[in-house]
Amino acid sequence: MSLLEVRELRAFYGDFRALHGVDFRVEAGETVAVIGANGAGKSTLLRSLTGLLPAPPSSVFFEGQPVGGLPPHVIVRLGIAMVPEGRCLFPSLSVEENLLIGAQCGRRGPWDLAAVYRLFPALEEKRATPSTLLSGGQQQMVAIGRALMSNPRLLLCDELSLGLAPLVVREIYAALPRIKGEGAAVVAVEQDTGQAMRIADRLYCMQEGRVALEGVPRTLTPERVSQAYFGI
Repeated sequence: MSLLEVRELRAFYGDFRALHGVDFRVEAGETVAVIGANGAGKSTLLRSLTGLLPAPPSSVFFEGQPVGGLPPHVIVRLGIAMVPEGRCLFPSLSVEENLLIGAQCGRRGPWDLAAVYRLFPALEEKRATPSTLLSGGQQQMVAIGRALMSNPRLLLCDELSLGLAPLVVREIYAALPRIKGEGAAVVAVEQDTGQAMRIADRLYCMQEGRVALEGVPRTLTPERVSQAYFGI
């Protein structure tokens, strides 16, 4: 049984169909990368998995149980957490206050303030600093830490590298093995194909709301990935 299984998922914004029968799975302890151009449906997929967009119960299964259509606060209590695109921190709160919000669901596990500070030591130094005064990389660390504070079985990361310097991106992605080591599977949505290929156990490429390619990175040629990415 897969940790997460998505079957024929369709998603809509009003009358516009954004996903066209997507099949997708994540195994326990796995890192899965999702690549694709803007508008391919990557973020829509994550929004559907976390209850931010409605999904039929028969389309999304987590640990064998149907979770499609459940509200976000229920889904996070079940063990799915998301690091959203743009970080979405609370600007009036400090680093530590933002982190503590992630613990409100009450799930037990390895992640608490001390563990997050060990993962990202720069945050402990800034624990009382308003989130608006952090660098972009530090804000992304807070967003990851906030999600980890819910002790998820599955961590969904939407565009972790967006707008960040390469050195910062490397630092953030270097934290993934530790996160996996504590028992969480990871889904990383990325536009950077090279970064996705480096960190993933398996790769999905989306194009116009459909899965255009699935495979293990080491078996996929650059030509196949480009064809799926650009639809040519």
